[in-house]
Amino acid sequence: MFKQNFKNDVVEIRGQKIGLGESKLIKIPIDRLPTGTLIEIPIYVFNGKTLGPTILLQGGLHGDEVNSIELVRRMLIDKSYKIHRGCVIVVPLLNVFGFLNMSRDMHGKDVNRSFPGSKTGSLASRMAYYLMEEITNNVDFAIDFHTGGEQRNNFPQIRYTPEDGIGFELAKIFNAPFMFSSKLIPKSFRNQCFKNNIPVIVYEGGESLRLEENAIQHGIDGTLRVLKHFNMIHRNVEVSKNPTSIHINKRNWIRAKVAGLFTSTVKNGEKVEKGQTLGHIMDTYGETNFTIKSPSNGYIIAKNNFPIINMGDALFHLGNP
Repeated sequence: MFKQNFKNDVVEIRGQKIGLGESKLIKIPIDRLPTGTLIEIPIYVFNGKTLGPTILLQGGLHGDEVNSIELVRRMLIDKSYKIHRGCVIVVPLLNVFGFLNMSRDMHGKDVNRSFPGSKTGSLASRMAYYLMEEITNNVDFAIDFHTGGEQRNNFPQIRYTPEDGIGFELAKIFNAPFMFSSKLIPKSFRNQCFKNNIPVIVYEGGESLRLEENAIQHGIDGTLRVLKHFNMIHRNVEVSKNPTSIHINKRNWIRAKVAGLFTSTVKNGEKVEKGQTLGHIMDTYGETNFTIKSPSNGYIIAKNNFPIINMGDALFHLGNP
């Protein structure tokens, strides 16, 4: 899958060098709060004893996506990064400011729309710049962990870039319940990495400001499958078996045609049939009851958990194999 020109003999971040068989915690200073408190990004580097691929595992690019942070943090606590081949660079929480404010953004700017960034730009732009210059230059590929946005819960899924053959193979190895191609978004992390020939797969699971055990476990298992595939961790590490990932070829959001109180009658990840009732929207006085039906056969790959709905709001993300 990769050319055998691995570069983890010496990994250098912020002037600090990590050789074969070494591990190190590096803290990159980003800015100070108005109180003068220094804000740093902890970067964990686990370099194996032999040459192999270098992987970036990144959580918290959006500050409110706590599920992604917990997923990466839990692997640190469980010592899942006992690497004997290749190197793993772990960033549990990138957007520290967004996390402190329970916000997706950083001072009103989306870090994931700020790449390639600038050394002298906004805080979001500077964070994007240091991520690319200090960290990403070392890696062969990356797994970027995310959750659904506000009110939307993504069933565990892997997204890859359509033009990226290696990304497609990585998505299959990760083997989340669902996988599909996703177009590149201008100024996003994945877009900038694609320009730099760095494959990135994006794991989505759960929703913002919530912890969901199922999504956390699927993310951990998928990551371990990737590490085992490249012989980076011991073969005896157990990973729960998963049915082969369902490849989604077509997707569309089912949106509310009326406003009201929304209730769902299907579970996230469930297989549904054309014409099947998915939920109801009722007015607050009990005078109307609008039934939501599936327009086609497929799977619910995301759903809205918020009960108060306006006309046009996204309710279900329907995926067709």
